[in-house]
Amino acid sequence: MATASRAARRGGIFAVLRKIGGEDRAWWVKTLRWFAFLTVSGVATGALAFFVLYQSIDIPDPNADFQTQTTKVYFADGVTEIGSFATQDRENVSLDQIPASMQAAVIAAEDRSFYDNSGIDYRGIVRAFRNNATQGTTQGASTITQQYVKILYLTQEQTYSRKVKEAILSLKIDRQLTKPEILEGYLNTVFYGNGAYGVEVAARTYFRKPAAELTVPESAALAAIINSPSFYDPYAEGGLERLLERYNFVIDGMLTTGAITSEEAAQFTGVLPTFAEKQISNDFAGPNGFLLEMVQAEMRELQFTDADVNGGGLRIVTTFDAPAQQAAVETVGEVVPGGLEELNEAVVSVEPGTGAVRALYGGPDYLTDFRNWATLGTQPGSTFKTFAVVAALEDGFSLETSLNGNSPFRVGNGTIENQGDSGGASFGTRDLAFATAKSVNTAFVDLTLQMSDGGDISVGAQKVLDAARDAGIPQSTIDTIDAVASTSLGFAPVAPIDMANAYATLAAGGKRADWYVVENVTTAQGNVVHQHEVRTEQTIPSNVAADTVAALRGVTTGEGTGRSGNTVCPTGGKTGTATASNPDGGDRVSSSWFVGMTPKLATAVMLNRGVGNGELEGYLNPFFGGTFPARTFGQFMNAVVDRDDCGEFADPANIKARKGSDFKPPPPTCEEGFQLNLNQDACEPIPEPEPTPEPTPTPTPTPTPTPTPTPTATPSADPSQPQASKANCEAAGGTWAVGVVVPPNQRCTL
Repeated sequence: MATASRAARRGGIFAVLRKIGGEDRAWWVKTLRWFAFLTVSGVATGALAFFVLYQSIDIPDPNADFQTQTTKVYFADGVTEIGSFATQDRENVSLDQIPASMQAAVIAAEDRSFYDNSGIDYRGIVRAFRNNATQGTTQGASTITQQYVKILYLTQEQTYSRKVKEAILSLKIDRQLTKPEILEGYLNTVFYGNGAYGVEVAARTYFRKPAAELTVPESAALAAIINSPSFYDPYAEGGLERLLERYNFVIDGMLTTGAITSEEAAQFTGVLPTFAEKQISNDFAGPNGFLLEMVQAEMRELQFTDADVNGGGLRIVTTFDAPAQQAAVETVGEVVPGGLEELNEAVVSVEPGTGAVRALYGGPDYLTDFRNWATLGTQPGSTFKTFAVVAALEDGFSLETSLNGNSPFRVGNGTIENQGDSGGASFGTRDLAFATAKSVNTAFVDLTLQMSDGGDISVGAQKVLDAARDAGIPQSTIDTIDAVASTSLGFAPVAPIDMANAYATLAAGGKRADWYVVENVTTAQGNVVHQHEVRTEQTIPSNVAADTVAALRGVTTGEGTGRSGNTVCPTGGKTGTATASNPDGGDRVSSSWFVGMTPKLATAVMLNRGVGNGELEGYLNPFFGGTFPARTFGQFMNAVVDRDDCGEFADPANIKARKGSDFKPPPPTCEEGFQLNLNQDACEPIPEPEPTPEPTPTPTPTPTPTPTPTPTATPSADPSQPQASKANCEAAGGTWAVGVVVPPNQRCTL
């Protein structure tokens, strides 16, 4: 091999062939001829095919489809429109109105060979193929001309046929238009994020100025955003950090291409320009603005780009039910007193078994306050106790398990008190079903202790958190909650939408589904590009879910704390009133909840104040979860459920305890020949009966005449006196006890 290699260096491949003799050389010559023939033929065929395609593909009408692509969003019926996403918010300007810094920045960011290439960067294509093959990355090789063609004439689909068509159209456009014309069209067409199409609208959106007044740093920032508007969105969380890296890349490119000096590059590098405050479209006005915002967020998770959503002409059908949504908005306005401007309310409903969000009220007006209280975390209070019930049933306890309901309850160096509408009362020893119905804080702390099996209380608390995760509370939320004595009392923030989904899991018999809001997406041509597939997982045993629901039904009936939340359908739920610590000492009521479900719908209702932790007591009276939240739940659910098609919860499983303070294991079964020792709760061999002694003969005395006595009744054997044997007992008409350890003088029963 080494010899052949040296020969090849001296005389090429034919020198190697001369050193190979006989049949081997003939085979190599034949093979190389075929290789040369196929190579030439392949190149010729490819060239011919490309020529035919070049002649057959015409440049379509510019903007024939692009300018009118408005994305529409619909309720679940597919007919009623929720709103639309602003698409072509654009104002075209001529190239002489676009500063040289902006032109140079885009060239430095997207296509540094723009003025030299013919619409296609061949070396860039080879470099991209090489990097994709060797580094496992996906690197593009589109020139500015190719991007312009793709935006203006083609779809966003990633297929080889589309790429070929893009290349051919790019070559034709490059011959038809001048470079300045292509650059002007591109700058006026490309998407800059946040609804801005074209450099003029982008300049006004991000910097509140016309494009002609853009500075070098502002130009570089806009050019950097083009690469991925959602990823480099300066208003998104973490967006500025990501944008800074891309911005530095553009500044360096401007230095490399000679657009700026090294002194300017040093001045601008690492310092982003100041962005104006984010503006929100009026399309998001009112309560439905929260629905549209959630749709946008989920579309990004589904890998749709902002350009697709805002300008792709898509038809998005959501999970939101129009009548249920209207009922949520109306109920909030009717149940809670008006005039409480600082009060925040949330109502969100999730369908058991699917995870579909059927209604969501996150606030009165997205434009006034874009905080969505249905998705923001708030202390859930005692609604979190439900997960302690789940954990206990899985851990071997039952709804009959006895718990300490006295108040205060000392644990470690602190105390827990009963609060809420119980007024701090002590309940004594009560079972888990009662503790759930009356929301007894101390009983749930005792339950957490019992689940710790005598160890650190964090063991039992972690079981509560694991149950919450299994029900549907995200792991990212679970990770923020400490495993302590009061974990089940709901002191850590949880989003109402996640609480509704967790209760939906219980209503579905322990089958969890992730919540979602986008049902399907269709293109302007009618092609379905996304259809949600329901996926469920049995994360909670069905018997545990059934008994948990049974406990929650006790909350909404009789003297349960949530009785005002009962509905025309079978209903379970849990009240919650959370407190937070004041900076200067003491506690304040920070949120009020009711979370419940019927067999076909789970709903969470939450009230808080101000930024989420303001004092409710004295502001909203009464403020307990069993008042306004439960009433809101009841009125809303009665408006949306079908009383003729309620469905049914699974029958209670009546799980028997395997552990707990009052658990009594069944006595062991003794094998034949053994008896149960009641004192030791164990089996022992049955002793052999003592043999009956032979009677001792006595001499017969000389009979003495006596008077005949008056007959009297024969007395019965006295059971208090010892019996000689089993035989004597039976002879006297008694019953001899067998298999039970008792004193011998108590074995015979007459």
